[in-house]
Amino acid sequence: MPELIKRNMYCGKPRLRDEGRAVRLNGWVQRSRRLGGLIFCDLRDKTGIVQIVFDEELPPEIFEAAETLRNEYVIGVEGVCRERESKNPGLATGDVEIRAERLVIYSAAETPPIYVKDDDNVSEELRMRYRYLDLRKLRMQRNLAFRHEVCRATRVYFSDNGFVEIETPMLIRPTPEGARDYLVPSRINNGNFYALPQSPQMYKQLLMASGADRYFQIARCFRDEDLRADRQPEFTQVDLEMSFVDMEDVIGIQEGYMKFLMKETLEIDIETPFPRYTYEEAMSHYGSDKPDTRLGLEIADISSYVEGKGFSVFADAISAGGSVRGICVPGGVSAFSRKDIDRLADSVKGYGAKGLAWIKLMEGGVSSPIGKFFTEKEMDALVTAFGAETGDLILIIADADKIVYATLSYLRSVAAEKLGLIDESRFDFLWVTDFPLFESDGEGGYKAMHHPFTMPDPRDMDKIESDPAAVRSLAYDLVLNGTEIGGGSIRIHDRDLQNRMFSALGLSDEEIKGQFGFLLDAFRYGVPPHGGLAYGLDRLIMLLLGEDSIRETMAFPKNQDAEDPVSGAPASAPLEQLAELGLELVKG
Repeated sequence: MPELIKRNMYCGKPRLRDEGRAVRLNGWVQRSRRLGGLIFCDLRDKTGIVQIVFDEELPPEIFEAAETLRNEYVIGVEGVCRERESKNPGLATGDVEIRAERLVIYSAAETPPIYVKDDDNVSEELRMRYRYLDLRKLRMQRNLAFRHEVCRATRVYFSDNGFVEIETPMLIRPTPEGARDYLVPSRINNGNFYALPQSPQMYKQLLMASGADRYFQIARCFRDEDLRADRQPEFTQVDLEMSFVDMEDVIGIQEGYMKFLMKETLEIDIETPFPRYTYEEAMSHYGSDKPDTRLGLEIADISSYVEGKGFSVFADAISAGGSVRGICVPGGVSAFSRKDIDRLADSVKGYGAKGLAWIKLMEGGVSSPIGKFFTEKEMDALVTAFGAETGDLILIIADADKIVYATLSYLRSVAAEKLGLIDESRFDFLWVTDFPLFESDGEGGYKAMHHPFTMPDPRDMDKIESDPAAVRSLAYDLVLNGTEIGGGSIRIHDRDLQNRMFSALGLSDEEIKGQFGFLLDAFRYGVPPHGGLAYGLDRLIMLLLGEDSIRETMAFPKNQDAEDPVSGAPASAPLEQLAELGLELVKG
């Protein structure tokens, strides 16, 4: 076994101030090359890269060993820091090099299947298959270190604000929470199953009943659902709950957390309080309950301008209970050709829209396929309603509100990207409040928009049975740059009200008792008013790092098929083990 060179410095740390210092480094060979009587080796660890120089004045066995070095060899080096003759401004250590005096090769390496460098352009499939190599990249090391700093700052902030970190169980009772559960068969209780938690929701409410007062947890959660860039089957939440609070108390603590977190991790001072939009305001202004306010391009409702006019598409949408709305794209005339607009008209069909109306404000006047249906005065009124100027492009959708909002939200994003309106250096935080308590389940009934423990708005309490669609909730979402990073609510703490909520969701007494009986039992013995919130930690870190996928914030994420390419999970289990669990495979 080779002798260990005990490190006294990391590879990314040597500077000119260390000239003449004896240093001992360990790491991976990024590359090695020989120039005449010199061997240059770039040595890498999680902090960076430094150049090592081996010369022929070294003992022959050391120089000969240096000649064998190849990419990804793991070595230890002892030497002296000195100023480089040919400096490299692209490296933090580019002013210095280490003149080697001793070398230990800990392990040789075969040629790796992927390059270990940030700009390798290798497919994601290969990156995930050889994730342990991918993680050696400095970018990935920085991402993991940043994740650690976020978790550290989280624990500091909530601990300093009276919260206690408490772990909740990973093997729980299956309960409906909006996605499929991952089920775990019980060997001891044959025929029964645990579920992996989609969230610690009911346990944190039980903690409030227990008198914990202020709880938080960096919690692992599991949902068996289709994947996308910001969704994984296993993910992490910053989960918290507070007793004897109202919505203002919860929001105040969260704004303090975001202010502390941004300063601690990115050294950015953000302003609080954050802007607030009701659900209706967010939808009507931006077409989304998680709006990106960096884009501008607010939606204008022109229903009153076009109602009763000669264009039947607009008139029909309004008479059917829908609306006519649009956005004004500044400079859109030059940015969007007729072919671009035709492509947009095709793409909006994917959101349920029947078509796209448009108006171009040209130097010589208005150009629009719907112009013939309006008088010049009526068209001028439309243009004024959008605040449009010469060179602008107006895009209009007429349909049911749900379709109008979804389509215009999409068009806002397309237009903003086309015009370069998105300032990637900005962090726009905002709250969305007053969400509907219920939403349609598509079968004539209702389901909870957030979850069934959300407190109805006291102003709408009498409508729970008579008009569920009109009931607002004491729910709130925190949005950053068009992505929901956290959501929560004031919870129901009254047993009778909770039963009303379950009944409104169509649950029978038997279903209520079977799925939530243990929570309702706790409510019999005195529960404080309480509320909380949960952050998607992976999603938050993704946004703060400027990454496009939460996979870039995780050490070993799953791929699009919910598989672990490194270990090959999920995998088959021995038939003997299945028999112990009382399970039998059925060929499908």
